Amino acid sequence: MSLTELLGISVPLLQAPMAGVQGSALAIAVSNAGGLGALPCAMLAPDALRKELAAIRAQTDRPFNVNFFCHTPPQADVARDAGWRARLAPYFAELGADPASIPTGPGRLPFNAEAADLLAEFRPPVVSFHFGLPSPELLQRVRAWGARVLSSATTVEEARWLEERGVDAVIAQGSEAGGHRGMFLSQDLNTQIGTLALVRQVVEAVKVPVIAAGGIADARGVAAAMAMGAAGAQVGTAYLLCPEATTSALHRQALGSEAARVTVLTNVFTGRPARGIVNRVVRELGPMSDAAPAFPQAAPAMGVLRAKAEAMGRSDFSPLWSGQNASGCKEIPAADLTRELARGCAA
Repeated sequence: MSLTELLGISVPLLQAPMAGVQGSALAIAVSNAGGLGALPCAMLAPDALRKELAAIRAQTDRPFNVNFFCHTPPQADVARDAGWRARLAPYFAELGADPASIPTGPGRLPFNAEAADLLAEFRPPVVSFHFGLPSPELLQRVRAWGARVLSSATTVEEARWLEERGVDAVIAQGSEAGGHRGMFLSQDLNTQIGTLALVRQVVEAVKVPVIAAGGIADARGVAAAMAMGAAGAQVGTAYLLCPEATTSALHRQALGSEAARVTVLTNVFTGRPARGIVNRVVRELGPMSDAAPAFPQAAPAMGVLRAKAEAMGRSDFSPLWSGQNASGCKEIPAADLTRELARGCAA
């Protein structure tokens, strides 16, 4: 079965779910253009998730994807958290930010029973996961309404692990991809390889369709991925300048500048490796800081600094997520970009 048949889409092109820089509008535009739009759900509270799902159902009858994280929340580490606050203290003083304003709570939550209950009301046709898969019980609940299940793999071992647990397709996320690495069997960054090398190896290792992700920014990139045996391509960064994205003005400015040519994997924003454009805090703390608490506990303190700095027109503490190839970013409607990218599927 082809990927288009499996997912019920017109072209084998997926929009990457990008938490913090998009909502339902981008997903709707891509789905209506024949691709698979995606809604990132990891940072959405139940009421917000319900609102976004209702908007999608009201504005498209095409398939769409909802994406969740599957990390294991870390145990509280008072000493590490205190060390992180101490490391950030000079920045708080510089910006006049109050450390007491750092929010407490779980932050980003993994997929859970509450989310499954909510999804069952809307029955999304595709559900995807990052950082592995949820428990077999939760996965069965997703399958109960006939949803197709996707998940990201950053190594051949992860792809095989996912196939053994019954995913319908594997997203092979190369090291070029922006945002969080989907790695889950190992935290060794040396295991992370480029998209084309990864796709070819994963295609040979599993029998389910493989979707290429990472560094794909135009139709030629899509064609290259398909030439390596991918059944389709997932694109994220190229959509960040589309009007349907909620990318901030500062982030948009960075994506259109020379700064976008240099990206790194950094853990200083959330505690987990993610690719973004180098800015002040990445240079001064990292990019991979031993002081950062485990994911997602590094995020609350950094979020306070980000808000203060952005109010001053500065992106010093903002996670400027971007893949290694921002050349495809265009200020055009997402539907137009989707159609441009889709030309590579037939090349």
